[in-house]
Amino acid sequence: MVRCLEAEGVEYVFGIPGEENIRLVDALAESSIRYVLARHEQGASFMAEMYGRLTGRAGVCSATLGPGAINLLLGTADATTNSTPLVALAAQGALSRVHKESHQVIDLVPMFAPVTKWAAHVNTPDALPEMVRKAFRTARTERPGAVFLAVPEDVEGACPAAPLDPLPVETVRADAPSAAQVARAAEVLTNARRPVVLAGHGAARAGASAALELFARRLNVPVATTFHGEGVLPDGHPNALGAVGFMRHDYTNFGFDEADVLVCVGYELQEFDPARINPDGDKRIIHLHRFPAEVDAHYPVAVGVLGDIAQALDALSIAVPRRFEHGTTTAERFRALLADELTYGRKSDACPLVPQRVVADVREALGREDIVLADTGAGKMWMALLYPTYEPDTCVVSGGLSTMGFALPGALGAKLARPDQRVLAVMGDGAFLMNSQELETAVRERIPLVVLVLVDGEYWKMELELGRHRHTRFTNPDLVTYAESFGARGHRVETAADLLPTLRRALDEDAVSVIACPVDYGENLRLTDRLGALHGPF
Repeated sequence: MVRCLEAEGVEYVFGIPGEENIRLVDALAESSIRYVLARHEQGASFMAEMYGRLTGRAGVCSATLGPGAINLLLGTADATTNSTPLVALAAQGALSRVHKESHQVIDLVPMFAPVTKWAAHVNTPDALPEMVRKAFRTARTERPGAVFLAVPEDVEGACPAAPLDPLPVETVRADAPSAAQVARAAEVLTNARRPVVLAGHGAARAGASAALELFARRLNVPVATTFHGEGVLPDGHPNALGAVGFMRHDYTNFGFDEADVLVCVGYELQEFDPARINPDGDKRIIHLHRFPAEVDAHYPVAVGVLGDIAQALDALSIAVPRRFEHGTTTAERFRALLADELTYGRKSDACPLVPQRVVADVREALGREDIVLADTGAGKMWMALLYPTYEPDTCVVSGGLSTMGFALPGALGAKLARPDQRVLAVMGDGAFLMNSQELETAVRERIPLVVLVLVDGEYWKMELELGRHRHTRFTNPDLVTYAESFGARGHRVETAADLLPTLRRALDEDAVSVIACPVDYGENLRLTDRLGALHGPF
């Protein structure tokens, strides 16, 4: 099995050993693969997910049977809903006892099947080369996602009937788009009055940023992105509208109400509900992706151009013989309003800090290619709305499942995937303590990263929906002392002026650091008054 993993180009396996998978862990120690011992299997699954998202290669996580395997479930589901390649490996009880009630045995394959592209038992060691090859191919092809393999303990300890070699690893590339479909899409777009582009994470995975920029510039069409698609067209580009998805009024904020044709580039429905951009189902949609769109009443595809996304954009930009004229639009006014919010934040000296100040200082501290992971919560809202993003996958959120607690373990996977880029996890205090034990993993494995914890002692959305708080408030340990107890460095922000120099110092150190920053989410209500009611997920 380890030789099969090596053949697939696996660099890291994230996990926790147990009695039933110790032979795998032992064999990894003699291989070229680095085993990263996590402190919780859920953390291991998020590490593998973020590694897979940033490399395009399947991240691998491993656990023992029963509770260990079940703990992999959340990151596995998060990977599938975020279209990220991941292979989850778990032990299982011996074949002689899986059919009956037995200690730590639960039928894992039906549990993982709904949140994976493929889930299976390995019932004989002779099947391993084929099953591992299928797992990695399935995880990466078409729409990427997670795969699960359960390996019974007696299979893991058995010898194959004859020595087995890994199967050859083929490279799967997207086909060139159909010329006939490009021509049909060009006809729809040529006859449009006011088209708008919506770019999703598929455009980032396809490396289609340059083609998208050329398409937008040649045709002069505005481009909105999903949260996952942020950076595929750099913020600041004259055709960039920003990321859509938090405000109920985004339909008008981004000019979708005025659009008659939507060009959806690498967009997947779990990234953003199409009812929010096409509530009446009356807009013509051109779907550019490697695979067909999900069926949805609010996403009636007029033309689907399937294949390599960059080639499709290039062909379409040549085939459409016109440029579109756009006057001052609601979207441009909305973009100016967001810029005003960022300027307001830079000037605010309030403490606890306003979220706009946090976003402004994070942007100032990070380079264009550095990576920030914005965990689910109010901080994610502010980062997605205001954080200028210039490269794909440099502002990372959990959009499909909107999972809390992914950002700290995810930052470990991100740093291993892109060791030359600085990595910052921005988390609320509620999310931080869900997987804070992985600080020890980062320290032990010498994986430098910074965690900015936004401290307000509350889960926050109830006030926006109901106008009151019920069972949302909690207390925290001293987060600086807590970080230091793991061997990390702890920093405390006591004035607004402290944050930027603290961020810069922590990011420049080759260490694991935690910054505790008080934040005032009273600004949430002020922002909704200006932009329209919020709409989750956060």
